[in-house]
Amino acid sequence: MAERSTAAVDVADNSGDEPLTAKADEATTDGTAEPQDTAGASPKNADGGRDASRAIPPAPDVHSGHKLAGRYRLEECVTRLDGFSSWRAVDEKLRRAVGVHLLPADHPRARSVLAAARSSALLGDPRFVQVLDAVEEDDLVYVVHEWLPDATELTALLATGPLEAHDAYQLVSQISQAMAAAHREGLAHLRLTPGAVLRSSTGQYRIRGLAVNAALRGITAERPLRTDTEAIGALLYAALTHRWPYENDAYGLSGLPKGVGLIAPDQVRAGVHRGLSEIAMRALANDGATASRQEQPCTTPDELAKAVAAMPRIMPPEPTFTAPPEYQRTTYQQGTYGRPSSRPSQATQPVMAPPPPLQSRTGRALKWAVSALLIAALGLGSWQLAETVLDRSKDPVDPGTTQTPPDDDKKNKASEAGKPVSIAGARDYDPLGADGSEKPAAIRNVHDGDASTFWHTDGYYSADFGRLKEGVGVVLDLGKVQQVGTVDVSLLGGTTSVELRTTESASAPALPGGFTKVADGSGTKVSLRPDEPVKARYVLVWLTNLPLSDDGRFRGKISDIKITS
Repeated sequence: MAERSTAAVDVADNSGDEPLTAKADEATTDGTAEPQDTAGASPKNADGGRDASRAIPPAPDVHSGHKLAGRYRLEECVTRLDGFSSWRAVDEKLRRAVGVHLLPADHPRARSVLAAARSSALLGDPRFVQVLDAVEEDDLVYVVHEWLPDATELTALLATGPLEAHDAYQLVSQISQAMAAAHREGLAHLRLTPGAVLRSSTGQYRIRGLAVNAALRGITAERPLRTDTEAIGALLYAALTHRWPYENDAYGLSGLPKGVGLIAPDQVRAGVHRGLSEIAMRALANDGATASRQEQPCTTPDELAKAVAAMPRIMPPEPTFTAPPEYQRTTYQQGTYGRPSSRPSQATQPVMAPPPPLQSRTGRALKWAVSALLIAALGLGSWQLAETVLDRSKDPVDPGTTQTPPDDDKKNKASEAGKPVSIAGARDYDPLGADGSEKPAAIRNVHDGDASTFWHTDGYYSADFGRLKEGVGVVLDLGKVQQVGTVDVSLLGGTTSVELRTTESASAPALPGGFTKVADGSGTKVSLRPDEPVKARYVLVWLTNLPLSDDGRFRGKISDIKITS
């Protein structure tokens, strides 16, 4: 469903000091924002006005249930304006939700929309919402793109307040790198607004409407590199301050006070990360100079990505652990279980003493039998002791020393070394992720002894976690410091790279660098054995490279972990 905002600001025109401002509109699922009552309006000319020489035909008269190419069934119209409409649809062939832009074949922008869609589809970068089809059929032109129901618009994320510094860092880093890759292929966005940026459940940011959204609106720019760079700076500014960096209100955010100009984010809101504040100002620079400090402005997404990479990496906040409740000692009393009796005390009743035991005939016979057995056992023990003393007197070896055969000694040491180590508890470990959590509900499966159950990571777009982090893993609590000789890890889904890290600390370190790496390996049955036994309270099984799963994403799966001393 569409999410409403109060206003929108296009950043397509950067020739002046002020951005191009549009009317109040609705932000839709295609990442665009336009008035709902402009159907039949004429397109803009190169100067930003309306070209009255070419009238825009009305949007196609289709309805819910209509099928395109006998395959795409339209479900819900989310935008209808400017001679085109956008729909949520279902691909009946692949049984998945998709988005569809639909416009008449004689629309003045039909050719440019098809060209933009086909160029965007050739990019094939997973950081962008993919164009799946671009077709001209009879009197219609339509563009089919991915629909991501589990992703959240940046507009919705900012509605709750500014982002944490780590989240804002990930936003500007990922978006600038993605747009730099797009510009190297000759593609620009020109409508990079909060509605065009999505964050997936794994913390990866994705951009929708590359080239297509601008083509649908007839938007062009003389300096597309500068246009997209300033748009990224505006997104970062909004993420840091919860304010739009211009005087106009936009996307549910208040603009800056009128007449004061562009203020650095760390002057708008207390606690803003200084390095990110400087990056935002460098991206929003006008006329070749920043508004406050003397750093060089970033005029292309590639320059902005390099400036972000040169910053010290901003780590996620350390996870907080709730201390267990203090143990309360309870004194139990016979008959009351520690609770005071609600009945009034009564006089103690006399207790009958039990009769003396073994006073019967059977009892006397039993006593004689036990006595006889004790005498026999004593005699047998004395005889064996005397025989041992005689044997030792014949042996030349010093009786004060004993020798254990070498083979028996090795067996005893091996039995001690291979003793299973119990696991007191386990938890997921994702300190480098956006939310600090990695499927905690299934973590108990790693040490339940059942090979059919498993814990798995989130799905990523590459084996190295989409370059979002160094790894994820599982922390095992041994309850106390114990000797760790071997950690056997059973994995599912394909070859997985694993590291074994340990610590004797009383609490698990907040970051993986706090552990000591003692072994590593890869495969589906990995035996992690340090060069020599180590002592540890916490053991980290750290996944560093993931296999490709059946759903097309890279995902790690651990079915069982066993530790021996």
